[in-house]
Amino acid sequence: MDKINLLQKLSLIDDYWNPRIVGELNGQHLKLVKLQGPFTWHHHETEDEMFLVVKGRFRMEFREGSGDDSSRTQRDVWLEEGEFMIVDRRVEHRPVAEEECHVLLFEPATTLNTGNVHDEFTVAKLDWI
Repeated sequence: MDKINLLQKLSLIDDYWNPRIVGELNGQHLKLVKLQGPFTWHHHETEDEMFLVVKGRFRMEFREGSGDDSSRTQRDVWLEEGEFMIVDRRVEHRPVAEEECHVLLFEPATTLNTGNVHDEFTVAKLDWI
């Protein structure tokens, strides 16, 4: 059992939207990631995700309703330093950070960062730091 310093681990990350694993328990991963700019709209079929802001702030955007994008409503939630949110499975969401933001993720080890989407943000194999 070793202690982990989140700030020290975050100092090792020099890119965005590329989560790194810092711990594992009961089939769940604790991941650190730096955010900047908009991410991909996506959802996760079977996994809930927790986002905890370590430094900075970001906006979680949600698209609700059915049909094409024009008939759906968007809801935004701002997360500030020290705040967290759980995004339920099957909820379409997109994190957006106007400035660099540091986040701790807690989610099942099987969670793909882009959920049901495969694009330039997809990281299929995560590194440990």
